[in-house]
Amino acid sequence: MNRISVIGTCGSGKTIFADKLARILHIPHVELDALHWEADWVPAHREVFRSRVREAVGAERWVVDGNYSKNARDLVWGRADTLVWLDFSFTVTIGRVLRRTIYGLVTGEKRCNGNRERLGLALSRDSIILWALQSYKRHRMEYPLLLATQEQRGARTVRLHSPKESDRWLMRLAPASD
Repeated sequence: MNRISVIGTCGSGKTIFADKLARILHIPHVELDALHWEADWVPAHREVFRSRVREAVGAERWVVDGNYSKNARDLVWGRADTLVWLDFSFTVTIGRVLRRTIYGLVTGEKRCNGNRERLGLALSRDSIILWALQSYKRHRMEYPLLLATQEQRGARTVRLHSPKESDRWLMRLAPASD
C-alpha cells in the first residue's frame, strides 16, 4: 500500500481515518477538502483544484481522503493502488455530521484553511448536513460497481462497515508497519 484513497459519505470519518493510516504507514496525508476550499468556504476554480490534486498524487506514496467524484476522482483513483471505503450506517454518518457541525458552531473551531462553521451555511442549500442526506444513498449504490472496476485494474479495495471495524483494520496494520 503506497497510494491509498479513503472514501465515504460525509461524517464517515475519512479525514481522521486517513490521518491515522498515514501516520501508521509513515506517508503523507492529503486532505482534498484543504485543496478545494479557499477562505470563506469559496471553492477553488476547477482547474486550480485539479492542479493541486495532480501535484499531490504525483508523489510515490500518499493517503488521500475525500470523494470529489466530478473534479478529482480520475486523478486520485487513476494512481491509487488501494481504495478504502468507510461504508458506515446512515445513523453513524448523519450523527457525526450533526455533532461536528454543532460543535463547530458552538466553539468556532477552524476547519480547513481557517474556515469556520456558520449557522447560515449550516441551514442553507449548501449545508454539509443536506449534502450528507443527499449523497448517502447515492454512494451506497455507486461505490460497489466503481470499486469492482478498480479491482479489475489491479487495485486493492477494502470496505469497512463500522468505526470499530475500521479501528481493528488500522490496528492490524500498525505492528506490520513498525
